[in-house]
Amino acid sequence: MSTPGETGTETWPLWEVFVRAGRGLSHVHVGSLHAPDETMALRNARDLYTRRNEGLSIWVVPAAAITTSDPDAKGVFFESPAGKNYRHAVYYTRAEGVKHL
Repeated sequence: MSTPGETGTETWPLWEVFVRAGRGLSHVHVGSLHAPDETMALRNARDLYTRRNEGLSIWVVPAAAITTSDPDAKGVFFESPAGKNYRHAVYYTRAEGVKHL
């Protein structure tokens, strides 16, 4: 007997779903689903994640196509190189008389 996400002995690929709520906004990861192809992934994503007109645009991406950084290597991967503190806003001080900052 097949289980959801399987056809016979073949497992359907995992898709990551991103939804954009409105124009000018970024797509946001909302979840994952299994589907046999991109057309079904898109239709299923629409049905699962935008039932109440939350979305303007949907992306489905094969999970196998996504490469991630290692969360355990956060310090090494995201540390600012020595001597480059000027890349962070906390490096700068607020100028007197500038009210909009």
